[in-house]
Parts: sequence; structure tokens; C-alpha cells
Amino acid sequence: MPQADNKRNQAIHHVEKSSRRRRLVAGGIGLGIAGLAGAFAPRLARAATRELRVGYQKGALSIIRARGVLEQRLAPLGASVKWVEFTAGPVQLEALGAGSIDFGDVGEAPPIFSQAAGTPLVYVAATVPRPYVEAVLVPKDSALNKPADLKGKRIALNKGSNVHYFLVRLLEKHGLKYGDVTPVWLAPADARAAFERGAVDAWAIWEPYLAAAQQSLQARILADADGVVKNRAYYFSSRDFARNNPDLIRIALEELGKIDEWAKARPSDYAGELATILGLPKSVLEVAVGRYNFGTVPITHAILDEQQQIADAFLELKLLPKKISLKETAPPWLA
Repeated sequence: MPQADNKRNQAIHHVEKSSRRRRLVAGGIGLGIAGLAGAFAPRLARAATRELRVGYQKGALSIIRARGVLEQRLAPLGASVKWVEFTAGPVQLEALGAGSIDFGDVGEAPPIFSQAAGTPLVYVAATVPRPYVEAVLVPKDSALNKPADLKGKRIALNKGSNVHYFLVRLLEKHGLKYGDVTPVWLAPADARAAFERGAVDAWAIWEPYLAAAQQSLQARILADADGVVKNRAYYFSSRDFARNNPDLIRIALEELGKIDEWAKARPSDYAGELATILGLPKSVLEVAVGRYNFGTVPITHAILDEQQQIADAFLELKLLPKKISLKETAPPWLA
């Protein structure tokens, strides 16, 4: 019996020893995994905190948002996307100045006023010229038949928008001064209502509001921007964000370039997708799309010179509080 007891005790001791060894090994593995996680956690946390906050108006960026392609492209970089919708460029740039967005699209004039107000913006890309997508509209039965007829008339427009500069140059081209007309500062929806009830004589507006007014109100184009201004659109960022996140901006611009190519090849499909996003008839968008030139190009010194001409014109009209230099808005990568 003592011999049997001794064998039983040895067996119990062996089991307990093996159990302790397994617990130690398991504990070591757990500590190792925890150590590795601890080592990588700060790096992963830093990557996950990157966010591209996109301010957008109805257009190409709306399609990118609807498709979710930007989120897919940025996810492997540990970056997320936040979308903020705006109805016009000036308020979009106010958001940039307040630090609420990092990237967006805008017409020619708004960034001029925004820069003068101290917004640290940079231009990161531009569209090709698009002169047919903005125009001055008059009612179908209006007695106004040429731009010179605008003298003494009330014209609805969004202050500081692309059509603001267009109107300045249109009047100048036809022998009128800016002071020869009465601007009525209204956002697009309010401007349409004022135009429809006859509270203004004309309306300076862009697409797709332009085509919609033609179809639903039988409004007549008095003049478009062809031969007056180039009417580029611009993509912008803040100076610090562009310097610190050029990869995120590059990807956003690549996706915009893909939309351009697709729209050129399949304009009807582009119009259909925009119609769904905007809640407008496809027939309206087909007219609007037919007036667009598609293409996104890098910022050059020549393009910044175009913007300088706009800034100088607004300064001469005392619409700007001070002279500004467009060289200050060059992207970090422009040599």
C-alpha cells in the first residue's frame, strides 16, 4: 500500500506541475500579445484619427459621396470621410475659415473674398473653363433683349459668387458700369422666387438652376459667360491640411478625375445620376450637362494669375477691403 500511495502522489505532483507550466506559458503568450498590441496601439490610433472633411455643393462631389468610393480609397490609410453639404461657395469657405471642413469645391469669386477675410486657403486643383454654365436670365416676355438693356435694372444674384464676377465683366463688355444696375443679393432659391414673382428684372445664376428655370419658367438667356469670363471651378483646402495630408487630397482629386472621364463618355448616365441626387427631372440635367466642359487640372501660376485679375477687379470696385496676392494661395507642391 505505501508503494501504491507513493506512485499516486508522484502522479498527482506530475499533473500539478504540468498544469502550472501550461498556465505560465499561456500567461506568457497573453503578455506577449498585450505587449505587441501596446507597441502598435499608438501608431494605429494616430492613423485612425485622420479625417477628410469634405464640403460640397450639388455636383461631381455629390456623386462621389453617393458611391462611397472615397471612403473605400481612404480606409486602407486609416482615414475616414465626413461630408457637409452647402448651397453656395461663400458659406462653404466660411466653414473652411472656421476649421469645420478640409476640402471643397467653389466658383471663381468666393475664394477671393475669403482670402481677403483672412481664410488660410490654398487652391489644390481647377476645372477646365466652363463659360456656358452661368448666365443672366430674363422672363420670357421681358423687353430686355441685350446686356446693354440691363441699365437701371434690378438683378438677383448670390453675393460673392461666380456670377458676381461674371456680371461685372458682362456689364463692362457692353459699355455699362457696375453702378448702372442694382444688385439684389439673394441665394438661389430666394432669387428664383423673386424672379418668378417679378420682384427683379433679371437673374444671374448657374447650373442646374439655370436649366431648371428655362424649363419650368420658360426663362430666356440674355447672355452667358462665353467670351466674358472663363468660369472655372476650384477645389480648395486649408494651408495646414494640404501640407500635412497631400495623399488624401491626391486621392480625392483622382476620384474627381474619374468622374470627369465617365461624364464625358456617358453624359446621359451622368445626368441621370445627378437627377436622382438633386431631385430634378433628368431632362433638366441633360440640358445642364450638355453645357459643361469636363476636366480637372493642376493649379499653375497662370491659373493663379487669372484669379489675381478677378481680385484686382473687385478691389477697383471697392468690393474688397484690401489688395491680396494670389501667390499666397499656391498649394505646397507648386514649384
